[in-house]
Amino acid sequence: MISLWERSVRETHKFVSPEDIEYFKSLVVDIDFTLFRVFCCLSEDESLIGFIGVSENKIEMLFLEPEQIGNGIGRLLIEFAIQELKATEVDVNEQNLHAVLFYSKFGFRTYDRTELDSAGKNYPILKMRLSESGSPR
Repeated sequence: MISLWERSVRETHKFVSPEDIEYFKSLVVDIDFTLFRVFCCLSEDESLIGFIGVSENKIEMLFLEPEQIGNGIGRLLIEFAIQELKATEVDVNEQNLHAVLFYSKFGFRTYDRTELDSAGKNYPILKMRLSESGSPR
């Protein structure tokens, strides 16, 4: 999961410096994944191609193998999180425009913004919530 996380971040977070990716990787390695409801998507040969982690009603992580981006795996995972896990919130890096648009397609709307991320780094975070008036596609 850690190597998939790193490949995904390097592909989708071009705004993050290589040094900061290494810093964040050191934090991810220490995550206790048993604290989340984590669901994995496997290919036909049973290799990991994506995963989502939800804590209470918040999507904490969604990462895909770079070559799987745009193939419907993210849609499958997000729809599962919304419908089955009752996820209604997610935090997204403001500079990750593709992720912001992705979550927006499913009815998530920004309700707050922070200048810094949770590590105090200069990566603004958009706090998004599933719109009550909108429904996911």
